[in-house]
Amino acid sequence: MILEESCPEKVLTAEESVKKIKNGSRVFVGTGCGEPQTLIRAMVEDKSIQDVIIYQMLSSTFSKYIHDDSFNARFSIKLFFISVSMRQSAFEGKIDYLPVYLSQIPEIFSSQEIGLDVALVQVSPPDEYGYCSLGISVDITLAGLQNASTVIAQVNPQMPRTWGDSFVHVDDIDFLVPCEEHLVESLPTVKNKRIIDRIGHYVHQLVDDGATIQIGFGHLPDAVVSHLADKKDLGVHTQVITEGLLPLLKNKVINNRKKNYLPGRVVASLCMGSRALYDFVDNNPMFYFRSSEFVNDPNVIAKNDHFISISSALEVDLTGQICTDSKGYLFYSGIGDQVDFIRGSSMSKGGFSIIIIPSTAQDGKVSRIVPHLSEGAGVATTRGDIDIIVTEYGIAEMRRKSIYQRVIELAQIAHPKFRQELIDEAKKMRYIFPDQVPPSSQDLLFIENYQYSLTLPNGKRVEFRPLLPSDEFESRNFYYSLQEASIYYRFFNKRKVFSRDMLQRQWADVDYRRNMTVIGLMQIGKRKQIVAIGSYAEANDEVAEVAFLVKESLHGMGIGSYLLDILETIARENKYTMFIATVLAENRKMIKVFQKKYPDAKFIRSGSGEVEVEMPFPERQPD
Repeated sequence: MILEESCPEKVLTAEESVKKIKNGSRVFVGTGCGEPQTLIRAMVEDKSIQDVIIYQMLSSTFSKYIHDDSFNARFSIKLFFISVSMRQSAFEGKIDYLPVYLSQIPEIFSSQEIGLDVALVQVSPPDEYGYCSLGISVDITLAGLQNASTVIAQVNPQMPRTWGDSFVHVDDIDFLVPCEEHLVESLPTVKNKRIIDRIGHYVHQLVDDGATIQIGFGHLPDAVVSHLADKKDLGVHTQVITEGLLPLLKNKVINNRKKNYLPGRVVASLCMGSRALYDFVDNNPMFYFRSSEFVNDPNVIAKNDHFISISSALEVDLTGQICTDSKGYLFYSGIGDQVDFIRGSSMSKGGFSIIIIPSTAQDGKVSRIVPHLSEGAGVATTRGDIDIIVTEYGIAEMRRKSIYQRVIELAQIAHPKFRQELIDEAKKMRYIFPDQVPPSSQDLLFIENYQYSLTLPNGKRVEFRPLLPSDEFESRNFYYSLQEASIYYRFFNKRKVFSRDMLQRQWADVDYRRNMTVIGLMQIGKRKQIVAIGSYAEANDEVAEVAFLVKESLHGMGIGSYLLDILETIARENKYTMFIATVLAENRKMIKVFQKKYPDAKFIRSGSGEVEVEMPFPERQPD
């Protein structure tokens, strides 16, 4: 369709079009990389336009004017989300921030809670039937356009045509401004590759093949997705398609085959990245753009099984409260889509949410995991919503955990130099017991190499990893679930009580080199429970004493032998050449495991009914 021929009365220059904006108008401006730059410039440069309120979700072009006093005298900017380019202006009080969930904004427009006089949007040229596309900015732009009294559209051939609810007919646009220009680009920045790589390492462990993922706003979520490059059959349902997703899309890591809701489609509201990303979504039926009240609706999100939300935070307190939109009293970003997606993921079958956050800020001077949120910091995500938090030091599982357990989980993944301080503060606030031992101050990334899994004859899988402070509660449950005979064989007495003091000592003594404890975990119901514990402790420079316990219902399935293999592998790395053990003579099952694993073992029977076992490690055959 040629505009000048089909609707010449609507075609104006940018300068002519903004004359339609009356003083005192409430003007909506299209979002992010889809904002109509030429129309914005024309409006600002027309000095006759006065006392205008501007509503926008993500703003870029206005950052070029916001420090001009004459601009601020004429325009009042209200943002639903503070972009990087507008952050300093927010700190200086030059813009106003509206803390609203993105899923609710379209309803605010349609109900006239925020009345709109004019909408300035950007669209692709119309097709032969007169339909233009909102392209990479559907989000709240569609609702802004539908509810404004006057719609002015910049028609830009560089705007992609996208599938979904992005189409608007020229009949629904009051004035059309043909103008070709480059779209705003949002290119990724890598601030600390080491931290990103370590966080990405943990996120990789949490995202299974076939999951449907959401990527939140910010450089960190966008950066960590590169660590999912070896996954298979991922799906995407997200507010914003970011640059980091492009390699996964091109390499068909993201193919949406396993999505049970809208299979084969990437569901999104926005696209923010490079020209290459815009070209990839252009007229590509894989992408299904819908407005924010659909994409961000928790009930819609929950229709995706195995849904994983990945977003970032500025600060988290020891109870699990999350701040995302302010640094103290300084507004920094926005509530955005985080809560919508977290709640949707919690309702999804097999779904959960991940908050990723570096452990420190200000070049390592302050901890982002804090006893309480900073004065003025807002709670964007409540402690009741949180599932998993990841830093470069590990994974904290928060869902359904008590405050005591949360403190230990979070102290465990804080920067090592802040762990003792966090425990001390938690004691002052009565979150934990006065005798609580702090987590190790070691950087424990190396123990990630000590993760194993075993499929049992019954098809169940047991996952093995080193014991952590946060396992104290589950280890207690494990010991109390055992039969009296198992306790007697392990501890040589009929122990009835497994005190906090004993359980704390168990993990506090583990240094992951001279003293090691490995636990086996099995999914039982909705949580993973400990079903086996194996340990070694240094006896001398070359010898370590070994012991293990396996839940009785799983005896005879090879778990004990597998635990011995794991412990020997780790012991060899730490220069040990032999295990020793003390076993009750009547504990024939344990003796049989040792005999099978170490055919050359020596069994020395004492007069007290105990057997001393010496198990030199066999020489390894060259590969």
